[in-house]
Amino acid sequence: MPNTANKDYYATLGVKKNASAEDIRKAFKKLARKHHPDVNPGDKSAEEKFKTLSEANEVLSDPKKRKIYDQLGFYSDNIDPATADAYARSGGQPGAAQGPGVFSGTYSGGQPGGFPGGGGAGGFDFGGFDFSDMTDSSGRRTTRTSSGGGFSDIFSGIFGGKSNATQDEGPEPGDDLEYQVRVPFWETIKGGVIRLNISRRDTCSNCRGSGLIESPGKCSQCGGSGQITQKGGRMKFNTVCPKCHGTGKNVSTCGVCGGEGAVSRTEPLEVRIKAGTRDGQRIRLAGKGNAGSHGAPAGDLYVIIRAGDHPIFRRDGDDIYLSVPVSATEAALGAKVEVPTIDGRALLKIPPGTQSGQKLRLREKGAPSASKEGVRGDEIVEIQITVPMRRDERTKEILRELAELNPEDPRAELWNKV
Repeated sequence: MPNTANKDYYATLGVKKNASAEDIRKAFKKLARKHHPDVNPGDKSAEEKFKTLSEANEVLSDPKKRKIYDQLGFYSDNIDPATADAYARSGGQPGAAQGPGVFSGTYSGGQPGGFPGGGGAGGFDFGGFDFSDMTDSSGRRTTRTSSGGGFSDIFSGIFGGKSNATQDEGPEPGDDLEYQVRVPFWETIKGGVIRLNISRRDTCSNCRGSGLIESPGKCSQCGGSGQITQKGGRMKFNTVCPKCHGTGKNVSTCGVCGGEGAVSRTEPLEVRIKAGTRDGQRIRLAGKGNAGSHGAPAGDLYVIIRAGDHPIFRRDGDDIYLSVPVSATEAALGAKVEVPTIDGRALLKIPPGTQSGQKLRLREKGAPSASKEGVRGDEIVEIQITVPMRRDERTKEILRELAELNPEDPRAELWNKV
Protein backbone atom coordinates (compact mmCIF):
# COMPACT_ATOMS: atom_id res chain seq x y z
CA MET A 1 0.00 0.00 0.00
CA PRO A 2 1.18 3.60 -0.48
CA ASN A 3 3.33 4.94 2.31
CA THR A 4 1.99 8.49 2.72
CA ALA A 5 1.89 10.88 5.64
CA ASN A 6 -1.07 10.11 7.87
CA LYS A 7 -3.45 12.92 8.81
CA ASP A 8 -6.04 12.74 11.58
CA TYR A 9 -9.06 14.17 9.79
CA TYR A 10 -11.32 13.51 12.78
CA ALA A 11 -9.08 15.64 15.03
CA THR A 12 -8.96 18.31 12.33
CA LEU A 13 -12.77 18.66 12.43
CA GLY A 14 -12.95 18.06 16.19
CA VAL A 15 -15.28 15.06 15.97
CA LYS A 16 -15.11 11.46 17.20
CA LYS A 17 -14.37 8.56 14.87
CA ASN A 18 -17.96 7.32 15.19
CA ALA A 19 -19.41 10.74 14.34
CA SER A 20 -22.46 10.75 12.07
CA ALA A 21 -22.48 12.39 8.65
CA GLU A 22 -24.60 15.21 10.07
CA ASP A 23 -22.10 15.82 12.91
CA ILE A 24 -19.27 16.03 10.37
CA ARG A 25 -21.23 18.42 8.16
CA LYS A 26 -22.05 20.73 11.09
CA ALA A 27 -18.46 20.67 12.39
CA PHE A 28 -17.04 21.57 8.97
CA LYS A 29 -19.50 24.41 8.38
CA LYS A 30 -18.77 25.88 11.81
CA LEU A 31 -15.00 25.78 11.37
CA ALA A 32 -15.14 26.80 7.69
CA ARG A 33 -17.00 30.00 8.58
CA LYS A 34 -14.38 30.78 11.21
CA HIS A 35 -11.30 30.18 9.03
CA HIS A 36 -12.62 31.14 5.58
CA PRO A 37 -10.14 33.39 3.68
CA ASP A 38 -12.90 35.95 3.04
CA VAL A 39 -13.36 36.33 6.80
CA ASN A 40 -9.59 36.46 7.42
CA PRO A 41 -8.12 38.46 4.50
CA GLY A 42 -4.32 38.26 4.34
CA ASP A 43 -4.09 35.62 7.09
CA LYS A 44 -1.99 32.79 5.60
CA SER A 45 -2.46 30.55 8.64
CA ALA A 46 -6.25 30.82 8.36
CA GLU A 47 -6.02 30.05 4.64
CA GLU A 48 -3.97 26.90 5.30
CA LYS A 49 -6.32 25.89 8.10
CA PHE A 50 -9.29 26.27 5.75
CA LYS A 51 -7.56 24.10 3.14
CA THR A 52 -6.90 21.42 5.75
CA LEU A 53 -10.54 21.55 6.91
CA SER A 54 -11.76 21.26 3.30
CA GLU A 55 -9.50 18.26 2.70
CA ALA A 56 -10.78 16.54 5.85
CA ASN A 57 -14.41 17.27 4.99
CA GLU A 58 -13.97 16.03 1.41
CA VAL A 59 -12.87 12.62 2.72
CA LEU A 60 -15.10 12.19 5.78
CA SER A 61 -18.30 13.47 4.13
CA ASP A 62 -18.06 10.83 1.39
CA PRO A 63 -19.00 7.35 2.74
CA LYS A 64 -16.71 5.52 0.27
CA LYS A 65 -13.70 7.75 0.92
CA ARG A 66 -14.31 7.64 4.67
CA LYS A 67 -14.37 3.83 4.66
CA ILE A 68 -10.99 3.69 2.91
CA TYR A 69 -9.58 6.29 5.31
CA ASP A 70 -10.82 4.33 8.34
CA GLN A 71 -9.29 1.11 6.97
CA LEU A 72 -5.90 2.50 6.04
CA GLY A 73 -5.44 5.66 8.10
CA PHE A 74 -5.06 7.78 4.96
CA TYR A 75 -6.87 8.39 1.66
CA SER A 76 -5.91 8.79 -1.98
CA ASP A 77 -8.08 8.91 -5.08
CA ASN A 78 -5.83 6.18 -6.49
CA ILE A 79 -6.86 3.61 -3.90
CA ASP A 80 -9.19 0.86 -5.03
CA PRO A 81 -11.91 0.13 -2.38
CA ALA A 82 -11.72 -3.64 -3.02
CA THR A 83 -7.97 -3.61 -2.49
CA ALA A 84 -8.39 -1.56 0.68
CA ASP A 85 -10.91 -4.11 1.98
CA ALA A 86 -8.52 -6.97 1.29
CA TYR A 87 -5.66 -5.06 2.94
CA ALA A 88 -7.77 -4.38 6.04
CA ARG A 89 -8.92 -8.01 6.27
CA SER A 90 -5.31 -9.18 6.12
CA GLY A 91 -4.40 -7.05 9.09
CA GLY A 92 -2.38 -4.67 6.92
CA GLN A 93 0.21 -7.22 5.65
CA PRO A 94 2.10 -6.18 2.48
CA GLY A 95 1.36 -8.24 -0.59
CA ALA A 96 -1.94 -9.54 0.84
CA ALA A 97 -4.11 -7.56 -1.56
CA GLN A 98 -3.60 -8.72 -5.09
CA GLY A 99 -5.14 -8.11 -8.46
CA PRO A 100 -4.62 -9.31 -12.01
CA GLY A 101 -0.96 -8.86 -13.01
CA VAL A 102 0.09 -7.73 -9.51
CA PHE A 103 3.02 -9.49 -7.85
CA SER A 104 2.38 -11.18 -4.52
CA GLY A 105 5.87 -11.05 -3.01
CA THR A 106 6.97 -8.89 -0.12
CA TYR A 107 10.06 -6.81 0.44
CA SER A 108 12.55 -8.11 2.99
CA GLY A 109 15.84 -6.32 3.32
CA GLY A 110 15.22 -4.65 -0.01
CA GLN A 111 14.93 -8.00 -1.86
CA PRO A 112 11.76 -8.44 -3.88
CA GLY A 113 10.17 -11.86 -3.85
CA GLY A 114 7.85 -13.24 -6.51
CA PHE A 115 8.29 -10.28 -8.86
CA PRO A 116 7.49 -11.54 -12.38
CA GLY A 117 10.68 -11.53 -14.37
CA GLY A 118 12.67 -10.24 -11.42
CA GLY A 119 14.89 -13.29 -11.31
CA GLY A 120 15.33 -12.78 -7.58
CA ALA A 121 17.48 -9.70 -8.14
CA GLY A 122 17.12 -7.05 -5.46
CA GLY A 123 17.45 -3.33 -5.18
CA PHE A 124 14.85 -2.26 -7.74
CA ASP A 125 14.35 1.52 -7.53
CA PHE A 126 12.27 3.05 -10.29
CA GLY A 127 13.28 6.51 -9.08
CA GLY A 128 9.91 8.16 -9.58
CA PHE A 129 9.75 7.01 -13.17
CA ASP A 130 6.37 7.87 -14.71
CA PHE A 131 5.05 4.72 -16.40
CA SER A 132 2.41 6.75 -18.21
CA ASP A 133 5.24 8.23 -20.28
CA MET A 134 6.23 4.95 -21.97
CA THR A 135 6.54 4.69 -25.77
CA ASP A 136 5.86 1.70 -27.97
CA SER A 137 8.11 0.24 -30.66
CA SER A 138 6.88 2.77 -33.19
CA GLY A 139 7.87 5.65 -30.95
CA ARG A 140 4.29 6.61 -30.06
CA ARG A 141 3.46 7.51 -26.47
CA THR A 142 1.38 4.83 -24.79
CA THR A 143 0.25 3.61 -21.40
CA ARG A 144 -0.93 0.20 -22.58
CA THR A 145 0.66 -3.23 -22.43
CA SER A 146 -0.01 -6.05 -24.89
CA SER A 147 -2.51 -7.58 -22.46
CA GLY A 148 -4.63 -4.43 -22.45
CA GLY A 149 -3.48 -2.95 -19.11
CA GLY A 150 -1.05 -0.04 -18.87
CA PHE A 151 2.17 0.05 -16.84
CA SER A 152 0.50 2.67 -14.71
CA ASP A 153 -2.43 0.28 -14.11
CA ILE A 154 -0.11 -2.59 -13.13
CA PHE A 155 2.05 -0.66 -10.71
CA SER A 156 -0.82 1.34 -9.27
CA GLY A 157 -2.40 -2.06 -8.53
CA ILE A 158 0.66 -2.93 -6.47
CA PHE A 159 -0.17 -0.01 -4.21
CA GLY A 160 -3.89 -0.67 -4.23
CA GLY A 161 -4.58 2.17 -6.63
CA LYS A 162 -6.80 2.78 -9.62
CA SER A 163 -5.68 3.71 -13.09
CA ASN A 164 -5.63 7.38 -13.97
CA ALA A 165 -8.28 6.71 -16.62
CA THR A 166 -10.90 5.88 -14.00
CA GLN A 167 -9.99 7.90 -10.95
CA ASP A 168 -11.92 11.07 -11.82
CA GLU A 169 -15.67 11.00 -11.70
CA GLY A 170 -17.35 12.04 -14.93
CA PRO A 171 -20.35 14.33 -15.31
CA GLU A 172 -23.60 12.92 -13.93
CA PRO A 173 -27.04 14.31 -14.83
CA GLY A 174 -29.10 15.66 -11.97
CA ASP A 175 -31.95 13.73 -10.36
CA ASP A 176 -35.55 14.21 -11.48
CA LEU A 177 -38.03 15.62 -8.95
CA GLU A 178 -41.74 14.94 -8.47
CA TYR A 179 -44.28 17.25 -6.81
CA GLN A 180 -47.94 16.40 -6.23
CA VAL A 181 -50.22 19.43 -6.44
CA ARG A 182 -53.90 19.69 -5.48
CA VAL A 183 -55.70 21.67 -8.21
CA PRO A 184 -59.34 22.84 -7.85
CA PHE A 185 -61.94 21.09 -10.02
CA TRP A 186 -62.79 24.11 -12.17
CA GLU A 187 -59.10 24.87 -12.83
CA THR A 188 -58.58 21.39 -14.28
CA ILE A 189 -61.65 21.91 -16.51
CA LYS A 190 -61.00 25.46 -17.70
CA GLY A 191 -57.20 25.58 -17.37
CA GLY A 192 -55.09 28.19 -15.61
CA VAL A 193 -51.76 28.90 -13.94
CA ILE A 194 -50.63 27.61 -10.55
CA ARG A 195 -47.71 29.04 -8.57
CA LEU A 196 -45.37 26.76 -6.67
CA ASN A 197 -42.29 27.09 -4.46
CA ILE A 198 -39.96 24.23 -5.43
CA SER A 199 -37.03 23.14 -3.21
CA ARG A 200 -34.23 21.81 -5.42
CA ARG A 201 -30.46 21.44 -5.67
CA ASP A 202 -29.16 24.24 -7.88
CA THR A 203 -25.68 24.80 -9.32
CA CYS A 204 -23.48 26.70 -6.87
CA SER A 205 -22.90 30.18 -8.27
CA ASN A 206 -19.71 30.60 -6.23
CA CYS A 207 -17.80 27.71 -7.86
CA ARG A 208 -20.04 27.27 -10.93
CA GLY A 209 -20.71 23.67 -10.04
CA SER A 210 -17.09 22.48 -9.81
CA GLY A 211 -16.99 22.36 -6.00
CA LEU A 212 -13.55 24.01 -6.11
CA ILE A 213 -12.29 27.57 -5.85
CA GLU A 214 -9.10 28.50 -7.71
CA SER A 215 -6.60 30.87 -6.06
CA PRO A 216 -3.40 32.40 -7.42
CA GLY A 217 -0.34 30.17 -7.33
CA LYS A 218 0.37 26.50 -7.70
CA CYS A 219 -0.95 23.42 -5.90
CA SER A 220 0.84 23.13 -2.54
CA GLN A 221 0.87 19.32 -2.67
CA CYS A 222 2.30 18.68 -6.15
CA GLY A 223 4.02 22.02 -6.74
CA GLY A 224 2.05 22.60 -9.92
CA SER A 225 3.06 19.41 -11.70
CA GLY A 226 -0.35 17.77 -11.28
CA GLN A 227 1.32 14.58 -10.03
CA ILE A 228 2.64 13.22 -6.77
CA THR A 229 5.11 10.43 -6.07
CA GLN A 230 3.85 7.48 -4.05
CA LYS A 231 6.15 4.92 -2.46
CA GLY A 232 5.92 1.30 -1.44
CA GLY A 233 9.11 -0.20 -0.01
CA ARG A 234 11.85 0.81 -2.44
CA MET A 235 9.51 1.35 -5.37
CA LYS A 236 7.88 4.61 -6.29
CA PHE A 237 5.76 5.93 -9.15
CA ASN A 238 3.82 9.04 -10.11
CA THR A 239 0.04 9.42 -9.82
CA VAL A 240 -2.45 12.23 -10.29
CA CYS A 241 -2.41 14.70 -7.42
CA PRO A 242 -5.56 14.12 -5.30
CA LYS A 243 -5.68 17.74 -4.15
CA CYS A 244 -5.73 19.55 -7.50
CA HIS A 245 -7.03 16.57 -9.52
CA GLY A 246 -4.12 16.82 -11.93
CA THR A 247 -4.58 20.49 -12.82
CA GLY A 248 -1.54 21.73 -10.89
CA LYS A 249 -3.55 24.77 -9.80
CA ASN A 250 -4.06 26.09 -6.31
CA VAL A 251 -7.63 24.97 -5.61
CA SER A 252 -9.62 24.56 -2.42
CA THR A 253 -13.06 23.28 -1.56
CA CYS A 254 -15.83 25.82 -2.14
CA GLY A 255 -16.96 27.24 1.19
CA VAL A 256 -20.50 27.87 -0.04
CA CYS A 257 -21.40 24.37 -1.23
CA GLY A 258 -18.79 22.41 0.74
CA GLY A 259 -17.35 20.94 -2.44
CA GLU A 260 -20.64 19.47 -3.64
CA GLY A 261 -21.03 21.90 -6.54
CA ALA A 262 -24.71 22.44 -5.69
CA VAL A 263 -26.72 24.17 -2.99
CA SER A 264 -30.32 23.84 -1.81
CA ARG A 265 -32.61 26.61 -3.01
CA THR A 266 -36.34 27.34 -3.02
CA GLU A 267 -37.44 28.63 -6.40
CA PRO A 268 -40.86 30.08 -7.32
CA LEU A 269 -42.32 28.55 -10.47
CA GLU A 270 -45.43 29.06 -12.55
CA VAL A 271 -47.00 25.93 -14.03
CA ARG A 272 -49.57 26.25 -16.81
CA ILE A 273 -52.52 23.87 -16.49
CA LYS A 274 -54.14 22.99 -19.82
CA ALA A 275 -57.93 22.88 -20.06
CA GLY A 276 -59.11 19.31 -19.47
CA THR A 277 -56.09 18.22 -17.39
CA ARG A 278 -56.92 14.91 -15.69
CA ASP A 279 -56.30 13.68 -12.18
CA GLY A 280 -52.87 11.98 -12.00
CA GLN A 281 -51.58 13.68 -15.15
CA ARG A 282 -47.83 14.50 -15.11
CA ILE A 283 -46.55 17.85 -16.37
CA ARG A 284 -42.82 17.87 -17.24
CA LEU A 285 -40.67 20.95 -16.73
CA ALA A 286 -37.33 20.28 -18.41
CA GLY A 287 -34.19 21.25 -16.49
CA LYS A 288 -36.05 22.16 -13.28
CA GLY A 289 -34.88 19.11 -11.31
CA ASN A 290 -31.68 18.85 -9.26
CA ALA A 291 -28.47 20.22 -10.73
CA GLY A 292 -26.05 17.84 -12.46
CA SER A 293 -22.42 17.42 -11.45
CA HIS A 294 -19.33 18.61 -13.33
CA GLY A 295 -21.34 20.53 -15.92
CA ALA A 296 -23.88 17.78 -16.62
CA PRO A 297 -27.48 18.90 -17.31
CA ALA A 298 -30.02 19.23 -14.53
CA GLY A 299 -32.82 16.71 -14.09
CA ASP A 300 -36.47 17.41 -14.86
CA LEU A 301 -39.35 18.39 -12.60
CA TYR A 302 -42.60 16.41 -12.86
CA VAL A 303 -45.72 18.04 -11.44
CA ILE A 304 -48.41 15.43 -10.71
CA ILE A 305 -51.94 16.84 -10.75
CA ARG A 306 -54.43 15.84 -8.05
CA ALA A 307 -57.82 17.20 -9.16
CA GLY A 308 -60.20 18.50 -6.53
CA ASP A 309 -63.79 17.27 -6.07
CA HIS A 310 -67.08 18.99 -6.97
CA PRO A 311 -70.36 18.69 -5.02
CA ILE A 312 -72.45 17.46 -8.00
CA PHE A 313 -70.11 16.73 -10.92
CA ARG A 314 -67.93 13.61 -11.00
CA ARG A 315 -65.30 13.16 -13.69
CA ASP A 316 -64.18 9.88 -15.27
CA GLY A 317 -61.67 10.47 -18.05
CA ASP A 318 -63.19 13.26 -20.14
CA ASP A 319 -66.81 12.33 -19.29
CA ILE A 320 -68.78 14.17 -16.60
CA TYR A 321 -71.32 12.30 -14.46
CA LEU A 322 -74.17 13.63 -12.31
CA SER A 323 -77.53 12.53 -10.90
CA VAL A 324 -80.70 14.48 -11.69
CA PRO A 325 -84.04 14.02 -9.85
CA VAL A 326 -87.20 13.87 -11.99
CA SER A 327 -90.83 13.45 -10.94
CA ALA A 328 -92.76 10.23 -11.49
CA THR A 329 -95.02 11.93 -14.04
CA GLU A 330 -92.04 13.34 -15.97
CA ALA A 331 -90.51 9.88 -16.09
CA ALA A 332 -93.77 8.22 -17.05
CA LEU A 333 -94.98 10.72 -19.64
CA GLY A 334 -91.66 12.06 -20.87
CA ALA A 335 -90.46 15.65 -20.59
CA LYS A 336 -87.69 18.12 -21.32
CA VAL A 337 -85.86 19.28 -18.20
CA GLU A 338 -82.96 21.67 -17.58
CA VAL A 339 -79.83 20.07 -16.17
CA PRO A 340 -76.50 21.66 -15.12
CA THR A 341 -73.39 21.15 -17.26
CA ILE A 342 -69.83 22.52 -16.94
CA ASP A 343 -70.86 25.12 -19.58
CA GLY A 344 -74.09 26.17 -17.84
CA ARG A 345 -77.70 24.94 -18.34
CA ALA A 346 -78.77 22.49 -21.04
CA LEU A 347 -82.06 20.78 -22.01
CA LEU A 348 -82.27 17.02 -21.48
CA LYS A 349 -85.03 15.00 -23.13
CA ILE A 350 -86.60 12.42 -20.79
CA PRO A 351 -88.16 9.61 -22.87
CA PRO A 352 -91.58 8.31 -21.73
CA GLY A 353 -91.26 5.36 -19.35
CA THR A 354 -87.80 6.28 -18.13
CA GLN A 355 -86.79 4.21 -15.09
CA SER A 356 -84.91 5.31 -11.99
CA GLY A 357 -81.16 4.73 -12.40
CA GLN A 358 -81.35 4.95 -16.19
CA LYS A 359 -78.46 6.91 -17.77
CA LEU A 360 -78.98 9.48 -20.51
CA ARG A 361 -76.19 11.07 -22.56
CA LEU A 362 -75.56 14.68 -23.54
CA ARG A 363 -72.93 14.50 -26.25
CA GLU A 364 -69.88 16.78 -26.13
CA LYS A 365 -70.97 18.34 -22.86
CA GLY A 366 -68.08 16.78 -20.93
CA ALA A 367 -64.54 18.00 -20.24
CA PRO A 368 -62.23 19.06 -23.08
CA SER A 369 -59.40 16.68 -23.90
CA ALA A 370 -55.96 17.93 -22.79
CA SER A 371 -54.22 15.74 -25.38
CA LYS A 372 -56.54 16.01 -28.43
CA GLU A 373 -57.37 19.48 -29.66
CA GLY A 374 -61.08 20.14 -30.23
CA VAL A 375 -62.25 16.85 -28.65
CA ARG A 376 -64.66 16.76 -25.69
CA GLY A 377 -66.20 14.06 -23.56
CA ASP A 378 -69.91 13.58 -22.84
CA GLU A 379 -72.11 14.32 -19.87
CA ILE A 380 -73.81 11.22 -18.45
CA VAL A 381 -77.00 11.97 -16.51
CA GLU A 382 -78.37 9.36 -14.12
CA ILE A 383 -82.14 9.66 -13.53
CA GLN A 384 -83.41 9.54 -9.94
CA ILE A 385 -87.26 9.33 -9.79
CA THR A 386 -88.87 11.07 -6.82
CA VAL A 387 -92.05 9.63 -5.28
CA PRO A 388 -94.96 12.12 -4.84
CA MET A 389 -96.04 12.88 -1.27
CA ARG A 390 -99.67 12.29 -0.12
CA ARG A 391 -100.72 15.89 0.48
CA ASP A 392 -104.57 15.50 0.64
CA GLU A 393 -107.44 13.10 0.00
CA ARG A 394 -107.65 14.07 -3.68
CA THR A 395 -103.97 13.07 -4.19
CA LYS A 396 -104.60 9.74 -2.47
CA GLU A 397 -107.63 9.12 -4.68
CA ILE A 398 -105.67 9.81 -7.88
CA LEU A 399 -102.87 7.49 -6.75
CA ARG A 400 -105.37 4.69 -6.05
CA GLU A 401 -106.86 5.16 -9.53
CA LEU A 402 -103.36 4.98 -11.00
CA ALA A 403 -102.70 1.74 -9.15
CA GLU A 404 -105.93 0.23 -10.45
CA LEU A 405 -105.04 1.24 -14.02
CA ASN A 406 -101.58 -0.33 -13.67
CA PRO A 407 -102.08 -3.61 -11.78
CA GLU A 408 -98.71 -5.08 -12.86
CA ASP A 409 -96.51 -6.38 -10.04
CA PRO A 410 -93.11 -4.57 -10.36
CA ARG A 411 -91.48 -7.46 -8.41
CA ALA A 412 -92.76 -10.29 -10.59
CA GLU A 413 -89.56 -10.50 -12.62
CA LEU A 414 -87.55 -10.56 -9.42
CA TRP A 415 -89.46 -13.60 -8.09
CA ASN A 416 -89.10 -15.36 -11.42
CA LYS A 417 -85.33 -15.23 -11.04
CA VAL A 418 -85.26 -16.60 -7.48
